[in-house]
Amino acid sequence: MPEDSHHSSRGSDHPVGMNVARRVPPADDADGNDDDDAAAMGLCWGQPKIPDPFVWPQADALASSERELDAPVVDVGAAMRGGGDGDGMRRAAEQVAAACASHGLFQVTGHGLDPALARAALDGAAGFFRLPLATKRRARRAPGNVTGYAAAHVDRFTANLPWKETLSFGHRDHRAAGAHVVVNYFTSVLGSEFKPLGAVYQDYCEAMKQVSLAIMEVIGVSLGVGRSCYRDFFADGCSIMRCNYYPPCPEPERALGTGPHCDPSALTLLLQDGAVDGLQVLVDGEWRPVRPRPGALVVNIGDTFTALSNGRYRSCLHRAVVHRERERRSLAFFLCPREDRVVRPPPRLLAAARGQEERRRRYPDFTWADMARFTQRHYRADARTLEALARWLGAAAPTCAAATSASQSQDKAQETA
Repeated sequence: MPEDSHHSSRGSDHPVGMNVARRVPPADDADGNDDDDAAAMGLCWGQPKIPDPFVWPQADALASSERELDAPVVDVGAAMRGGGDGDGMRRAAEQVAAACASHGLFQVTGHGLDPALARAALDGAAGFFRLPLATKRRARRAPGNVTGYAAAHVDRFTANLPWKETLSFGHRDHRAAGAHVVVNYFTSVLGSEFKPLGAVYQDYCEAMKQVSLAIMEVIGVSLGVGRSCYRDFFADGCSIMRCNYYPPCPEPERALGTGPHCDPSALTLLLQDGAVDGLQVLVDGEWRPVRPRPGALVVNIGDTFTALSNGRYRSCLHRAVVHRERERRSLAFFLCPREDRVVRPPPRLLAAARGQEERRRRYPDFTWADMARFTQRHYRADARTLEALARWLGAAAPTCAAATSASQSQDKAQETA
């Protein structure tokens, strides 16, 4: 999930992390000021200069490097052939291990995503963001909620605003949930005329879930815990889908589409539209671009998986830049565990670690519900989210005591696997 949350401490009046200006809705207006979205779109998009709230600090808006990020292209289809035990899997696992121990990003091909479905999902996002503001506002995001429509997060912040619009919604396997949750979201929030678009995103999310689980098999092999360990962990998870729109910006050197952050989720699958770049990763003090590759999905590690790997795989610190004349769209699928599932490294991973230091737990137990609440209501995700979450949990509950019995059952299942 991109950086769109406020920093404060649970159980304390003192903030954890950097101070970020935040808009607090009046008591008689729980949804905030109805003019916020209109101000962001009408007074900013298409204007000759950007307002001060959209100007980012120079340290965050450093110039982009001319050097493209050296990210491996992993053929996940070849990895899964022959039951996932051949040379294709070994090659993919080596590539993933190298990328995740360095900057945490790679690209995948051979994923099986239908190009027609990908095009329909991208075109659907383009059509949604062209709708009248009044229509988009039907899906307006409620305070503290990750799902819904937002324009530049002006409903939550007064500084360091991202130059973008987003539409986010949740996904669960409809066979497990008993309903087409994405279709139901579109029809209940936007209206029955949006059922076909909801069906497109239902299919797209289900395809992304299957690709994510295949990637988790490769990651499991790369860490030596087996193909099923992480796949089983996320099989019944809840995920988040986000459509991003970055309008042309009159002063792109002073603005950012998304500020520097690591995703709180476990894994992000990004589909970039066309040849317009924008995604960048910080490596050796340089912001290096990730060029769109036809037919490929960009995959990056998030904080939740960093905790699951006990810090062996790094969260990807990234940002999105904007352009003076070109607009950009992308689709991000954030793989997350079930809300009550305890996030902790598999016992096999710790047992196989070399030396006492590598076996030492780097992060406390937490659930995805903990992480989601923290990053949506208390902290604006950045490069220090996991450390801040550990402090936040320490102030409220040392190691997710409410989930102790669930974590013990989980350990036993992982050891059996």
